[in-house]
Amino acid sequence: MSSVKSLTPPNAWNAFREQSGAVLLDVRDPLEFSYVGHPCGAINIPWKWAPDWKPNPDFVNRVRQIAPNADTPIFLLCRSGQRSLDAANALAAEGYSDLTNIEQGFEGPLDEQKHRSSVGGWRYHGLPWEQS
Repeated sequence: MSSVKSLTPPNAWNAFREQSGAVLLDVRDPLEFSYVGHPCGAINIPWKWAPDWKPNPDFVNRVRQIAPNADTPIFLLCRSGQRSLDAANALAAEGYSDLTNIEQGFEGPLDEQKHRSSVGGWRYHGLPWEQS
């Protein structure tokens, strides 16, 4: 069983703001992070690299640089919540103990017209975000 918690974007944002020293980690590719947008204050460390979506071999080491203590609260987000869950499980396997996957991710699931950000996700909920 996974030790990774799961919260909706609004609940994750509230929990993140209440925890001193917490890290908001966006695991999308840097192009997604910059051009699509990202939560304000998020740190970008890709779990996988576009366009072939190969795993980032330096992911865990890069996280260790920003969160050397395994009990640091880390909130993870991607486009829809799946890559961030995979990344959180990888961190749990490395001993990290306070991990939260942000359900729906930044853009949320597809709607009937195959558009994102219209039925869920960070942006849909009106949480703080920016583009680079």
